[in-house]
Amino acid sequence: MDRSPAFTLRVLALGLVTALAVPAAAQVVAPTPLPQEPAAAARKGDPANGKVIAQRWCAECHVVTPEQTSGKADVPPFSAIAAKGYKDDSLQRFLMNPHPKMPDMQIGRNEAADLVAWIDLQKK
Repeated sequence: MDRSPAFTLRVLALGLVTALAVPAAAQVVAPTPLPQEPAAAARKGDPANGKVIAQRWCAECHVVTPEQTSGKADVPPFSAIAAKGYKDDSLQRFLMNPHPKMPDMQIGRNEAADLVAWIDLQKK
């Protein structure tokens, strides 16, 4: 294959421009760190949203509000869970993991924090 000097010169120029442009671009544009989601323990939950979640997922078995008159006999009301107390974010972690006898809610950190905030309000 016969290559002209003009073709060779263009290939060399393109290679030179590419070699100079890539490091320059890497120096000019610094990577921006992604925003971090607050740690579960650091985020204060929204009890109003927690009440909605509790009424949707938990009220069939647990007594989740003072107005609710009954739940399943062998299931503690939220007031009893709140009175028992829990350490740090252990209740949030518990709620985020599937466990026997409860529906697989698949809630995230924010929803778990909201639900814990609602449970906290049920202390008597």
